[in-house]
Amino acid sequence: MAGLVFGTAGTPHSARTASTIDGIKRIAELGLGCMEIEFVQGVRMSQESAIQVRETAAKANIKLTAHAPYFINFNAHEPEKIKASQERLWQTARIASLCGAESIAFHAAFYLGDPPEKAYDTVKKYLGETLNQLKREGNRVWIRPETMGKPSQFGTPKEIFDLCTELEGLAPCIDFAHWHARTGGFNSYHEFASILEQLKERLGRAALDNMHVHVSGIAYGGKGEIKHLNLKESDLQYAELLKALKDYEAKGIVICESPNLEEDAVLLQTTYNNLLKTN
Repeated sequence: MAGLVFGTAGTPHSARTASTIDGIKRIAELGLGCMEIEFVQGVRMSQESAIQVRETAAKANIKLTAHAPYFINFNAHEPEKIKASQERLWQTARIASLCGAESIAFHAAFYLGDPPEKAYDTVKKYLGETLNQLKREGNRVWIRPETMGKPSQFGTPKEIFDLCTELEGLAPCIDFAHWHARTGGFNSYHEFASILEQLKERLGRAALDNMHVHVSGIAYGGKGEIKHLNLKESDLQYAELLKALKDYEAKGIVICESPNLEEDAVLLQTTYNNLLKTN
């Protein structure tokens, strides 16, 4: 069995309707293995619906993840915004757990002019409080801060890996397109491999066996990420990335965030499977 399963960020465009359940069914029809439920504009799913989602995914043997709302900033300067950020992450984790999702990705913070070290301490404090509450509730979903695509955003690989070494229940979501956009580099086999090597060194082999990866084409400029692109319209060396993931025997979930969603998810899966055959 392949170490990685591939899927889409949200319901595939070719699904019968835009519902999560029809999305899962379409993922299975396409021969893909996972789907990320997009709660990016808010968590709008009832407990009853979440249980139906769980049953549908289990029947189809589709793995699920979720993405928390964009309106999260654990470095906000107003206490009410910190509290709202915590609530949004709690809501996502609770519904994701009912859905049977394995992990949730989220955008942790903006620097807001603060030195990165100060922002890190603030994020660590309030994220730690958030994780403690989920632990009290017995919620076992992995919480995954994402590597981010703009210099104004908290989320370098080092920051994310540091947080994951210090806070229990945290694991990284590595968005390779974001990091490429942010640096203008990190677009070769050796650079992709260097991130995987850091992951292994910092968090151990177990982290490579439990990956949550985001991939898409991406347009970028001096301020980092501009927008997502389809892979073939971008300069992202996705085959080199997949080769690095194969060589490091990475396992887990790869979510495609390209605008064409399932088309690029199938492309990634096919390219990866072809690499496995040439081994």
